[in-house]
Amino acid sequence: MADSGLFVGFGFPVRGRERQAINVFNETFEYYSRLQQDGEIESFEPVLLEPHGGELGGFFLLRGDKDKLARIRTSEEFERMTARGELIVEHLGVVSAFLGERLMSQMSVFSQQVEELT
Repeated sequence: MADSGLFVGFGFPVRGRERQAINVFNETFEYYSRLQQDGEIESFEPVLLEPHGGELGGFFLLRGDKDKLARIRTSEEFERMTARGELIVEHLGVVSAFLGERLMSQMSVFSQQVEELT
């Protein structure tokens, strides 16, 4: 089971670029599917959110090995896809995520720091 992830969050399409947003979403889905088929990521999940008054419209959560995700994140293709996304949606962001055992490890570090500081 994956212990690391990449959270790729995005807002709503820039007005007038809705068609391009659909195309880039589909390209991104195909790219992540290929990464999964090639064994570069364990899995990914696309999520669209209902309107809620905030800036986050949806996200992709990629799951996999920390080192492989780091390589993907700095690859030319990932950077190209991110640049395309930045041109058509608001508030695009990529954030590392802790999953599984790494999540529990991070919680342990946090708890230890709380104890030391109180």
